[in-house]
Amino acid sequence: MSFDEIERMATQFAVVGVEKIRITGGEPLLRKGLPELLKRLRTIEGIKDIALTTNGVLLPRLATELKEAGMDRVTVSLDTLDDKLFGSINGRGVGVQPILKGIEAAHQAGLQVKINMMIKKGINDQEILPMARFFKNTPYVLRFIEYMDVGTSNGWNWDEVVSKDHILSVIDEEFPLEAVTGHYYGEVAKRFRYKDGQGEIGIISSISDTFCSTCTRARLSADGKVYTCLFASSGTDYKMFIRDGASDQEIFERIIHTWNNRKDRYSDERREQSAAERKKIEMSYIGG
Repeated sequence: MSFDEIERMATQFAVVGVEKIRITGGEPLLRKGLPELLKRLRTIEGIKDIALTTNGVLLPRLATELKEAGMDRVTVSLDTLDDKLFGSINGRGVGVQPILKGIEAAHQAGLQVKINMMIKKGINDQEILPMARFFKNTPYVLRFIEYMDVGTSNGWNWDEVVSKDHILSVIDEEFPLEAVTGHYYGEVAKRFRYKDGQGEIGIISSISDTFCSTCTRARLSADGKVYTCLFASSGTDYKMFIRDGASDQEIFERIIHTWNNRKDRYSDERREQSAAERKKIEMSYIGG
């Protein structure tokens, strides 16, 4: 989609009531002219918060420009502090230091920063406590994510999931935690703060503790389809609808219809064989 088309869609989503926009990927910082899109989104009436999910590598170069363009927050993916393991996980041999430099650059630019750690049993579950130690008492909120069956190519199975309860027990043994009330309805991460007052963590538990009933998120793909679930198998096309001459009112009505007729509750249905075998969009295509 062009920036004009994305802006039109975002404007009508704001009319519906959307207040937060997150730019995802793939890697969104590779999109040419991204700061210009952010400036446009920032001017839309009703949009109060703009965030971005990134691998962090390009943040030292772009963080200040992103902040000036209207970005509020960034979420950086970092699954371990071990260089060799991290290079293996990302598949490109990229080490940890470029990511940490990106995190610091974002902070220095005035952006709020969260760190996302996806945990897979037998791969990086031993890194839970080292990550908690490292980011405790820093300006950053570390969020642990249960290994999810997004898409159909990651070879997911139940045996590789590290549950929210296990994550909590590992951290709580060294750093006692207590639950914190969520910031807003539909918040995907369960929040916990350290009892000594030195920071907090979040856990996104779409496997062991599903939250389909409170989901408030829609996703617009780069090629103009709206998905009402991270685990969706298909989306509703808006790009051709717009290019065929749809008015703003027609876009608005189509968004309402798409949302009101959603039936996605994959995480709730995951244990059913039919759900487990369903073809799903890859996360690299639909975003997080």
